[in-house]
Amino acid sequence: MTLYLIKRLAVLVASTAVAGVVVFAFMALLPGDPAEVALGVNATPDAVAALRKQFGTDRPPVVQFFDWFGGLLHGDFGTSYVTSSPIGPQISDRLGVTAVLVLGGMVVALVIAVPLGTFAAVHHRNPLGAAISALSQVGIAIPAFLAGILLVFVFAVQAQVLPSGGYVPIAEDPAQWLLSLLLPWLSLGLVQGAVLTRYVRSAVLDVMREDYLRTARAKGRGSTGALWRHGLRNASIPVVTVLGLQLATLLIGAVVVERVFVIPGLGDLLLNGVAGRDLLLVQGVVMVLVAAVLLINFVVDVAYRVLDPRLR
Repeated sequence: MTLYLIKRLAVLVASTAVAGVVVFAFMALLPGDPAEVALGVNATPDAVAALRKQFGTDRPPVVQFFDWFGGLLHGDFGTSYVTSSPIGPQISDRLGVTAVLVLGGMVVALVIAVPLGTFAAVHHRNPLGAAISALSQVGIAIPAFLAGILLVFVFAVQAQVLPSGGYVPIAEDPAQWLLSLLLPWLSLGLVQGAVLTRYVRSAVLDVMREDYLRTARAKGRGSTGALWRHGLRNASIPVVTVLGLQLATLLIGAVVVERVFVIPGLGDLLLNGVAGRDLLLVQGVVMVLVAAVLLINFVVDVAYRVLDPRLR
């Protein structure tokens, strides 16, 4: 297991380095000069050249990359082209908000998917089990931002029991903080819960057909007891893999949901950077999102090995 962890850590580090090269190259290929954008169309060539030197964009791309990536290793994301303020503190402030949003959405998804998926598998021949399966299929087709708009219409506009948007820090008012995140959590969790319900149902159905579960029932355990004692852990192995992919999907989906609910997270910061042509800020946010996805995949690989002793 130790050797496996070392290998996976090496893959994680190498993948992060390659991702850094790809993100930097992609941003470098985008049209537009940050200095020209910052100064406007009437800027003189001398002013543009001076600002390029200040930004460091007059140096060779290889030098710029190593300077940027080396700064990332020390937590230095550079300085914004637009606001001239450090990018690192902006990202760290917004990262906590996005992390809470994504984790809350995943908790909602699990609360929905595990019981409903298990019930749909156990009662797959009953109309209720078939209805749950059909509803989950419908939920998969609904984008998170559309679910958010519908939830706002129902709970904020019609019922007027929850705020339609905005964010209150937990230090200011814990109750308002919770209320401001309920609809974003639901908009992310309902869609991902529908996806996970399908996978949980499929995994539990596969386990219920295994010989060891029939043996457990033959030894006197009821269907529920045998499934609880022997089936759910084995059914969780493929679900954990999907859960990691869904976490990455939630992280990307949060970019749009934050915009819908006016939440100051990484998604809002990213879209503001794109609108203001602040390419270094966009580059830093994208790199954080990519690194988060790689880290999630690493954790899923380790969890997969912990859950399945055959891999050890």
